[in-house]
Amino acid sequence: MTNVISSVLAIFITIPILAYLLIFIISKQFTKNHRRSVHMALDGSTIFFILSVHFLVITIWEKSFLWAIFIFMFCYAMIFIIINWKIKGEIIINRIFKGFWRFSFLIFLFAYIGLTIFGLIQSVNSYL
Repeated sequence: MTNVISSVLAIFITIPILAYLLIFIISKQFTKNHRRSVHMALDGSTIFFILSVHFLVITIWEKSFLWAIFIFMFCYAMIFIIINWKIKGEIIINRIFKGFWRFSFLIFLFAYIGLTIFGLIQSVNSYL
């Protein structure tokens, strides 16, 4: 049973778009609401994109930059807090975290795509 779970998690970390699609399909069946299902899929698959970017960086450069990923995320979380405070005059943690988490999805989706393309080009160049 643990082998099955670890294999499924490995697949979702390697190809996080599958996690997004699975969460979307399951939530669409339960909620019958497309917009809510997209948001649930975004929120649920963000962690897989973060882990995927981490492991792509390890694969490409053979070095972990997880600390840099966390510092980067902390910095733009602080920017979210400051902007929200300047605009609204108050800090609403739930709203800030939701925006931060969805922005993280976008950042790590583009990082995943970029690192995948970069890794493919680099591996093709190493064989030539």
